[in-house]
Amino acid sequence: MKFMKIGTKPDTFYTQEASRILITDTPNDLVIRINNTTYHLHRSSLVPKCGLLQRLCTDSEESDTVTIELNDIPGGADAFELCAKFCYGITINLSAHNLVNVLCASKFLRMSDSVEKGNLLTKLEAFFHSCVLQGWKDSIVTLQSTAKLPEWCENLGIIRKCVDSIVEKILTPIAEVSWSHTYTRPGYAKRQHHSVPRDWWTEDISDLDLDLFRCVITAARSTFTLQPQLIGEALHVYTCRWLPYLKSKSHSGFSVIENEAALERHRRLVNTVVNMIPADKGSVSEGFLLRLVSIASFVGASLTTKTELIRKAGLQLEEATLEDLLLPSHSSSHRHRYDTDLVATVLESFLMLWRRQSSVHHSSNNSQLLHSIRKVAKLIDSYLQAVALDVHMSFSKFVSLAEAVPDIARESHDRLYKAINIYLKVHPEISKEEKKQLCRSLDCQKLSAEVRSHAVKNERMPLRTVVQALFFDQESSSKGASNRLERQETVSRSKETPVDTHMHKLHLAPDETASLGKAKNILEGRGKRGEEKIRSSTDPKKIVRERRGSEHKHHISRDR
Repeated sequence: MKFMKIGTKPDTFYTQEASRILITDTPNDLVIRINNTTYHLHRSSLVPKCGLLQRLCTDSEESDTVTIELNDIPGGADAFELCAKFCYGITINLSAHNLVNVLCASKFLRMSDSVEKGNLLTKLEAFFHSCVLQGWKDSIVTLQSTAKLPEWCENLGIIRKCVDSIVEKILTPIAEVSWSHTYTRPGYAKRQHHSVPRDWWTEDISDLDLDLFRCVITAARSTFTLQPQLIGEALHVYTCRWLPYLKSKSHSGFSVIENEAALERHRRLVNTVVNMIPADKGSVSEGFLLRLVSIASFVGASLTTKTELIRKAGLQLEEATLEDLLLPSHSSSHRHRYDTDLVATVLESFLMLWRRQSSVHHSSNNSQLLHSIRKVAKLIDSYLQAVALDVHMSFSKFVSLAEAVPDIARESHDRLYKAINIYLKVHPEISKEEKKQLCRSLDCQKLSAEVRSHAVKNERMPLRTVVQALFFDQESSSKGASNRLERQETVSRSKETPVDTHMHKLHLAPDETASLGKAKNILEGRGKRGEEKIRSSTDPKKIVRERRGSEHKHHISRDR
């Protein structure tokens, strides 16, 4: 941080009630009132350096005490006092923290070189250009201090010059970044020989007020040299800095009662950040988008903001992880733990885009599109498994989400079966009709042999699903037996062919020919008996009778 010291005399100002008085032998003849503070000063020291006071004291006699009110001076009493101390030659210390206030106050008092050579305004402008704007953190601190005097700083060009200085440093090649900066990402400090990271600047500018931050980001984007991912990272860091519950993964993060002022501030932040997200896919992570959707609903962001967020989140849903989807529900009307409505809405947005792209490509079997939707299907099935553990999970919402995934998206229904099984286990109170509805989207033909075997024995599953699983299990076993039989016949024929050849060549005796035919019949008989045995062991009628008997006994015992 750069500093500038002006003046050599000690500070002799003291406070008496609401007045600031200078210790001196000369009686004061100038009274300056600024709001609730009164200064007792001397025209001989201030008027020669202040063009404004020269004009205001023109008509007064030298022997009279002049009283002037300067309630509208920028920076208030503190800034005026530093200007007054300069006029007396008292030492003042200036830095990026107080420069803006004093600069605006000296401009207000007209303390320029045209009034007196070597005046305060000239010195402050030189310090601003030669020192403050050359420093990274000095520029940021100075820009932040302009928030209290936006109109003055805008008219004096202070905001524009600070923004230009900051953007210039942001665009500096990494190898040339030599100034101090803040970078506290987890794990980064542990690296022994680390170079400057590409996003080295994101944490420091997150200290800025929202409007000033937007000015910096807008100016940086206008150069078209900054990667969209870096812009997205800056937005992510800023949002985490000012939205305390963005990083919260617990359900208590949304339970904090916000006052209206805080909600309005957060609402404005969300609306502004969403408008600044680059259009490029992947400029921000899917997890960040989903959290923003959740927070936008919580703080009551505009419909346009929520719609745009859902569109962006749906655009890259395939990049999400299960943890990204497990967002807490903050609705007072629902008791369930997770915000399934949000996931369903984002999934719907993804499917709309997927169907549109599929129609353009004239085929839903396009490899890239197919890979995308199958990845999302696996994600949704994993999500269903997680939310099924919630005892308050709505049956209708669970079924709706399970059926929202198109048939083509699920290569295997093993994950879906597991989710349904978990839901049935956690919610034993649902009716038979609801069980049938729950299993409506389950295709037993797409179950693996192991899962199908589990389904056949699963008493929580509705009877219809068990029969379907049994049917396809039997069909699979029959196909396996048929394949084995075909292989046996192929082997048998391959053995017969050379024998017949040799028989023709060697003129086998009739009893030898009969022996070979008998062996062939034995092999065929074994194959048929094996197939019959497989069919008899998985008789559907027998299984159904056993299942119904088991259910009947279960009802009797439960009634008792």
